[in-house]
Amino acid sequence: MRAQKYSWDEMPEEVLNDTLSRKMVVGEKEMLCWLKLKPGCVVPMHSHEHEQISHVLQGRLRFFIDDETVELGPGETLLIPPHVPHSVEVVGDETAIDYDIFSPIREDWVDGTDDYLREG
Repeated sequence: MRAQKYSWDEMPEEVLNDTLSRKMVVGEKEMLCWLKLKPGCVVPMHSHEHEQISHVLQGRLRFFIDDETVELGPGETLLIPPHVPHSVEVVGDETAIDYDIFSPIREDWVDGTDDYLREG
């Protein structure tokens, strides 16, 4: 694989539902995703085999992880280990923008079989 340059501004935005959209850069072993979560967005409880790092750029997100609640704002980052059930919701009336990094790559996101995100 050769080095590749990407520009978020030039990438198409995939709309998953009325409150959630994303852009993705997919490598061989990891992926970086730009997510836009509008007010009212709730990502339902789920788990996956992937390690996840979420970094908030704008707005506020509330994560529910097992029996813990973690709220993140701009500049804050959360590491979610593999197989840990979690959900997330937008806090307040500001659209949230975050980066999610996954390793290994989320095949369900790449091939569009991530139905739990498309039902919102």
